[in-house]
Amino acid sequence: MGWEIHLHLLAAISWIGGSVFMFVLGVSMRDKREQDRVYPVIGPIFGFFEIGSLITLVVTGILMIFDNGLVTILFDDTIHNSVIDSLRYKLIVVVVIAIITILHTYIAFKTNGKERSRVEMLISRGSSMGIFILNFIILHFAIVIRDTI
Repeated sequence: MGWEIHLHLLAAISWIGGSVFMFVLGVSMRDKREQDRVYPVIGPIFGFFEIGSLITLVVTGILMIFDNGLVTILFDDTIHNSVIDSLRYKLIVVVVIAIITILHTYIAFKTNGKERSRVEMLISRGSSMGIFILNFIILHFAIVIRDTI
């Protein structure tokens, strides 16, 4: 394996670790005034960090797929084994998490320091929870792939 796997793992640790941190922060901060003081400051910093991590994950993942000659195999639906099937599932979840992240980031930056509407609050919190849960699904498929190789 090349340098890509090392950068991919570092970005995955950053992405998932950041998601867990923000989840714990969100659950532990019940006081609305505390949230209003903390989130406008930490949110943009965290957002840019997470966007960088996600871009790094996607780019290094694509590079590893090409470097390992998996492009044609991934799109050949006659080939099935635990590694290829897990990689397919992982990539589907990655696409979903990327879409959810874009939506969440848009709302977060649009409403930073402002009062969110009920719909914006629902989408923001729902997308945060979705990202949090989907991270562990992606991690599961990554472990299956790594254990099989």
